[in-house]
Amino acid sequence: MTLTDPHPHHLTPGYLSTLLRAPSYPPVRPALDPEAAELLDPVYGHRPVGPLDHDLTRQHAGEPIGERIIVTGRVLDSRGRAVPNTLLEVWQANATGRYAHPVDQHPAPLDPNFTGFGRCLTDAEGRYRFVTIKPGSYPWRNHPNAWRPAHIHFSVFGTAFTQRLITQMYFPGDPLFAYDPIFQSVPEPKDRERLVSAFDLDVTEPEWALGYRWDVVLGATPFEEE
Repeated sequence: MTLTDPHPHHLTPGYLSTLLRAPSYPPVRPALDPEAAELLDPVYGHRPVGPLDHDLTRQHAGEPIGERIIVTGRVLDSRGRAVPNTLLEVWQANATGRYAHPVDQHPAPLDPNFTGFGRCLTDAEGRYRFVTIKPGSYPWRNHPNAWRPAHIHFSVFGTAFTQRLITQMYFPGDPLFAYDPIFQSVPEPKDRERLVSAFDLDVTEPEWALGYRWDVVLGATPFEEE
């Protein structure tokens, strides 16, 4: 990795999980045609995307609790060209900072009207739009008094599973940025800023939802280590 590389290193000691997950040996190159592997891996088509998949606030009978927000932007390639008809998936904690997942045992209330995941397709100009609830911060036991900044996970698919990008979108002015080793694992401050959305009054809908704008630039937006 060079200083111009926006992506975090796979082994970041401050982010303790990487000590367990990071490979200690160089990768083994299989004697397999990579194009054949793409044909064998799952391909995520457009049919599963439903009319309410992009609106995480309307997927249940009742209204979710929390601050309603609109998140929109464009998916672009490294040359600034729009990436149309690509699948985006998001998942997040609820307003109290808890995921609707059995592994999450954070003692914060679950919201029966908020599952916390959605998907949409970009349009011809690479635009996407989600309506959701602003997620809360949550403790994660990486180090003493460790809290994650509020964030939304994004997954961007190409034409095959092997082309998937996973990243995180943060909110401007979060006081936890300086204490979060995942955010700080991106080496350059200018690259960290690519992960932070911008408040946008033009996206905001009066008396209904605040708006945030965030573009995903493939090859420049830092990915999330899993």
